[in-house]
Amino acid sequence: MSEPRELLIEAKVENLPAVNEFVASLLEPFNCPVKVQLQLDLVVEEIFVNIASYAYGESEGKALLRGRTYDNPQSLELSFIDEGIPYNPLQREAPDPDTPLMDRELGGWGIFLVKKNVDNISYEYKDGKNILTIRKNIIMQENEN
Repeated sequence: MSEPRELLIEAKVENLPAVNEFVASLLEPFNCPVKVQLQLDLVVEEIFVNIASYAYGESEGKALLRGRTYDNPQSLELSFIDEGIPYNPLQREAPDPDTPLMDRELGGWGIFLVKKNVDNISYEYKDGKNILTIRKNIIMQENEN
């Protein structure tokens, strides 16, 4: 297990490239498969953009990313921490992917995609902070495509 590393950044959509660079730096010691990198890019973008867009309403605030890697199994754990409006995205009812496109309601698809692309996800509200933590295995299992 690596020591945790942190990035404290203004929760603004235009800071997404810096967030992606931070995540890429955490993955440097590993030979991360392209599929896993793309999945992580999707997850990180969805979570960070939601914080930037909704956590603070009309106000501005910061987001803290705390990341660490594990060796057995090789995995990345990322916590997204903000002091915005308390919101647990895991409580949102999952959309039905079998619903015809024209009948689908807006919203909920981002967290649906996040859940599909990580190995573990948890949420807690502690000390006035939203803490959403994801864990993604870096080495894919043989039965994954």
